[in-house]
Amino acid sequence: MDLLGELEDTEWRDTVQLYKEEVRNMSLFIIVLKPSVFVCSVLNEDWTCKDLYGFQKGLSHLEQNLRKRVYGPNLIDVPVKPYMKLLFEEVLNPFYMFQLFSITLWMIDHYFVYAICIFIISVLSICISLYEIRKQSITIRNMARFVTNVTVRRNSGAEQCVSSVDLVPGDCIIIPQDGLLLPCDAALLDGECLVNESMLTGESVPVLKTPLPAGERTYSSETERRHTLFCGTQLIQAKGGGQEGSGAIAVVTSTGFFTAKGNLVSSILYPQPTNFRFYRDSAKFLLVLSFVAMFGTIYSFVVLFTSNATWLELVIRSLDIVTIAVPPALPAAITTGTIYAQRRLKNQGVFCISPPRINISGKVSVFCFDKTGTLTEDGLDVWGVMEGGPSGFSELVPEPRLLPTGHMLSGLACCHTVTLLRGQPLGDPLELKMVESTGWVLDAEFGGHRVLAVMRPPTQQLSAQGPVSRFPFSSALQRMSVVTVAQGGRSALAFIKGSPEMVASLCRAETVPAQFSSKLRNFSSEGLRVLALAYKPLDRKHSQGEVEKDMQFLGLMMMKNLVKPESAKVINVLRLANLRSVMVTGDNILTAVNVAKSCGMVGSDEKVIFVNATPHTAQSMPTLRFTLEDGGTTTAQSSVEVITQVGPAQRQHCSTPLLSPSHSFPDTLSLQVLLRTTVFARMALGEQCWTALASVASPFTSKTDNISCVPLLIREGRCSLVTSFSLFKYMALYSLIQLCAVLILYTVKTTMADLQFLVCDIFVVTVLAIVMGRGGPSKELDPRRPSASLLALPVLGSLFIHTCIIILGQLSALFITTSQDWYIPLNSSVYGSSNLPNMEDTSVFLLSGFQYIIMAVVVTKGYPHKKPLYYNVIFLCILFVLFAMMTWLMVYPGSIVRQYLQLYDFSDMNFKILLVAVAALNFLLCFVVEVSDDMTLIFPLRTIVKDIKTYVQ
Repeated sequence: MDLLGELEDTEWRDTVQLYKEEVRNMSLFIIVLKPSVFVCSVLNEDWTCKDLYGFQKGLSHLEQNLRKRVYGPNLIDVPVKPYMKLLFEEVLNPFYMFQLFSITLWMIDHYFVYAICIFIISVLSICISLYEIRKQSITIRNMARFVTNVTVRRNSGAEQCVSSVDLVPGDCIIIPQDGLLLPCDAALLDGECLVNESMLTGESVPVLKTPLPAGERTYSSETERRHTLFCGTQLIQAKGGGQEGSGAIAVVTSTGFFTAKGNLVSSILYPQPTNFRFYRDSAKFLLVLSFVAMFGTIYSFVVLFTSNATWLELVIRSLDIVTIAVPPALPAAITTGTIYAQRRLKNQGVFCISPPRINISGKVSVFCFDKTGTLTEDGLDVWGVMEGGPSGFSELVPEPRLLPTGHMLSGLACCHTVTLLRGQPLGDPLELKMVESTGWVLDAEFGGHRVLAVMRPPTQQLSAQGPVSRFPFSSALQRMSVVTVAQGGRSALAFIKGSPEMVASLCRAETVPAQFSSKLRNFSSEGLRVLALAYKPLDRKHSQGEVEKDMQFLGLMMMKNLVKPESAKVINVLRLANLRSVMVTGDNILTAVNVAKSCGMVGSDEKVIFVNATPHTAQSMPTLRFTLEDGGTTTAQSSVEVITQVGPAQRQHCSTPLLSPSHSFPDTLSLQVLLRTTVFARMALGEQCWTALASVASPFTSKTDNISCVPLLIREGRCSLVTSFSLFKYMALYSLIQLCAVLILYTVKTTMADLQFLVCDIFVVTVLAIVMGRGGPSKELDPRRPSASLLALPVLGSLFIHTCIIILGQLSALFITTSQDWYIPLNSSVYGSSNLPNMEDTSVFLLSGFQYIIMAVVVTKGYPHKKPLYYNVIFLCILFVLFAMMTWLMVYPGSIVRQYLQLYDFSDMNFKILLVAVAALNFLLCFVVEVSDDMTLIFPLRTIVKDIKTYVQ
């Protein structure tokens, strides 16, 4: 340990060290990585629950300092890079490196005006990018960084107030009764804490945390969530621990970036890459354009070499072909449609922090919905209670307050985690309704002592009861339990509440009514949420496992959870669009099926197949049993629509692609209110999620508390994907148009003027690319999903045919010009811009200008995923203006414009009209090709390949 103590901060931050030694049950394995972020892992992964209780006495100052050198300060410190460093990194971006190369090349070639314009645009883009990056870094740092004062216990028994920066794993912290905003992850050892975890989960309902059971099992914050206090959560109230039960005691388990909040911030800083086909094909297509550029470079080199050009001209002209064939603005151009979609979503209450996922949502074919709070209302109303015992069930009682005095009424009043906060009951909405229905009231005084919670009956004839220990609800266990005592410490009773199947399995068989299964089936089939209660007397303190066995069955409580009115409408819209809807819930399967039928997820005339899974045990193999709703069996293929009795850990796997006869490998979108795992996207619903840190890690957050935003997201995703597709094709065709024009002019020993490039690139192509994506989505969801493959045969085929039509059009303009009686050949003694103005350049330039506009119209798709072209008014107006401008330049440009653009003055009006006709014919042919591609008339091979695959399968 002396070696570790001698390391100064400047040394361990810049050195890779490996050191291992056992210190107080702590396995040290330290990895320090250069430069400013270090990873330190496997430091406490083998702590047991018993080890954590060993830290309850506190650490010494020496051990605390030693641990701080190992773990570092307890800070989630997001670095904010200075502008100069950001500038250096941004300029090294391949996009800007290519821009710098292009600008340098153009300056050498005396394309000063165009080079200066691109330089100004690049500088503005860099400045905006630097500002946004630094602004986001500052926002995340302010959100992540938190420092407060915390009371810790030392091994001497003294309590000391220290800065949260100095906390280390193993520190024993004292949580005040009024709570605090926790600066670390900690295991609760004594007392109870009411915690608001909405900052991490988006869930607004407070969660009750109870002490960690002592034992030899290895501690894990994931498996012990009920006993773990997470960094960034607000501790509302602490009771039952510390001196006189006025607070709680916990041991720090993780600090800094290794806390739950740190992991969430890390996921924001370093999100998982999106493995989407459109983006993969985009990168591959750039390689295709690079091969085209290589061919153009070789061709231009040969042509220039035969023209006796100097070596400098050979190099410059050949490299210039690369800047033409591979448009550096392509990555930026294809994001404009996504930016417009993101803005439209924001205006309609859907916030997106990951724009690339908007395109991905356009390919979704399966939606996974949570039930409670998503498809159904958050709140539940008590529908009735029914006591049960060996002799059977009693009559249904509509309100629990009407029950006779007994254990059933006491269990409903006491078996919960509701607590008082400033005189107001706080807890799960279901439990609040349950307590309210009993008529009992929550109090804080119990025999003159402050305790966890006290339930007082409405009449004085009954004694008040209060819990001495509580085991909160666990989705994995499907139950919760409490141990209560009457006033004066008499009559200790254990109550359990949970899913009927689980509670019945923990009861003595003779206490469960024989009609249990039939009653449960009847109530669940009506869509009611059914809970069972049981109890048993206790004579001493027990662990949870001992408490929850050999119980006596008390009865059933039914609660009504209404389906939201928007759910059925949205499910029907998705159904008509051939989008599958899947419900994932932890409720009883019959309840879930009833909700599925109520919202239209399962048709009233459709048969439901129950699939029961039996896990592998030492005595038996895992099995799957298929049963029809009416009791029969089936082996027919079916698609999964409802997944029930699923815990949070299991729900993480429900968003993986679901196999069915009609969807061999569909893309899946998980829409879950409280779950953090998805395949492609997650949407947080409700106002409480809007400002939560959890919503920052979620790609989509909606202000509405229902699923009406789902069709909107799908429509915007499809619109954005189609727009990105169109923009990609347009930018590729723009490069091919300009490349063909330049190569044709190189062949006849001339080139385009500097201002001609400027007009085409800035005033035509850039303007069109910016406004092309403004068209909004169609109002209806089409059953067909848009394609995401840029390398599909129809796409490559249409690009090839368009390119052939472009070449034919430009060659037609050139040959028509050279065939005129008044044609004057070029001066063969000069080359390039020295030949300007000339007839060849003017005719090819004017026709290529029309081609840029024509392709913008041709590749802009409307039906069925976007509104028609005329809805994009700005784009339509610019098209008319540009068509008019090119016609004016062709017919009568005027002497001043002709001089600046270096255009030849054609005096033959018939010739000018003929060039306009060639442009019109070009438009007609390209439009027919694109429409034929959409209708799959020009590519019968697609159907043939599909038929062959079907035959082979």
